[in-house]
Amino acid sequence: MNVTVSHIRSALQECYPPREAANLSRIVCCEMLGQSHIDYYLGKDMILSPKDEKELESILFRLCNFEPIQYVQGTARFLGRTFRVAPGVLIPRPETEELVERMLEEVAPASRILDIGTGSGCIAVTLSKELPEAEVTAWDISEEALAIAGDNNHLLQASVLFVQRDVLTYQPVEGECFDVIVSNPPYVTETEKRDMEPNVLNWEPSRALFVPDSDPLRFYRRIGELGRSMLTAGGRLYFEINRAFGEAVASMLRKQGYTNVRIRKDISGNDRYVIAER
Repeated sequence: MNVTVSHIRSALQECYPPREAANLSRIVCCEMLGQSHIDYYLGKDMILSPKDEKELESILFRLCNFEPIQYVQGTARFLGRTFRVAPGVLIPRPETEELVERMLEEVAPASRILDIGTGSGCIAVTLSKELPEAEVTAWDISEEALAIAGDNNHLLQASVLFVQRDVLTYQPVEGECFDVIVSNPPYVTETEKRDMEPNVLNWEPSRALFVPDSDPLRFYRRIGELGRSMLTAGGRLYFEINRAFGEAVASMLRKQGYTNVRIRKDISGNDRYVIAER
């Protein structure tokens, strides 16, 4: 093992399990410091300039403070594309990739699509790129999130319309309609905080994560209400959900008058998505 890798792993193993420290070491060397994968696995040493050494120590400090590697890099991958991320937006998850993949199988190419709580814009931008005939609009309450999403829209040459909007208080205007509404809203309950890792709890935006224990369905209920007036006949809702509330979300949507309500599992076998039709 080369001297630099040994130093990185030694520093990271004070904070992370050995396997995770090894994976982070590879990312730091190959994706951030420019070492080739072949040289990394052959154990060839790296010659770092004083500037590189200073950058490496900054990276290790941030990682040992449990800052997610995606924030340290400033990017995250989502369905084959690189998105800018920062602590003002959630890091895209594989489960959300599965949701978008399902949508791409079902959504008509020229649909009018609304993404509520867009964050980094990964859902909206991906749909815009993969469905170039679609009209994609995305809402978020956060100015910081919208700035990051806008950057991703520009960098990836998508055509999403971003709007700052609080879904809990917004009242739709006449004629505002969509064929599809998708949302991955806050759904982690306050009680679940105690089981979360520090790299999520201390760094990702709490407003995008948590809902009160007393009202865990608040966003689904409100979006469902909006969908009753904003979705076209036969239009669809696509929700990513807390695995503990699949039946509760589905039951709520049925009571709101939605039909063909389906709960779908993620790759790990957990209830993760609810799809419904107006």
